[in-house]
Amino acid sequence: MMNTLAIFGLGTPEIIAILVIVFLLFGAKKLPEFARGLGKSLGEFKKAKSEFEEELLKTEKEAMSDSSASKPESRPSPELSQPIDVEAEKPEETNQEGK
Repeated sequence: MMNTLAIFGLGTPEIIAILVIVFLLFGAKKLPEFARGLGKSLGEFKKAKSEFEEELLKTEKEAMSDSSASKPESRPSPELSQPIDVEAEKPEETNQEGK
């Protein structure tokens, strides 16, 4: 934990000062409720994260099985095998002066 807080430039004295300020602001009665609420919200976040990961894995497995079951023969399409004439696709330039 200290390595993560070191990124923000927080040392032990700063952390103690922050905890004292939080204790003074919220009081001794509110801190356990605050911690309980924080723990519940972290638990819900972890639960949602795991459900999301499971859904992604399930979708990925279905996509893999669908693609391997109905894999068409790979051959180039006729439109892509012909060269593209770049000059033919350019619009004709018009003279803006009207000459």
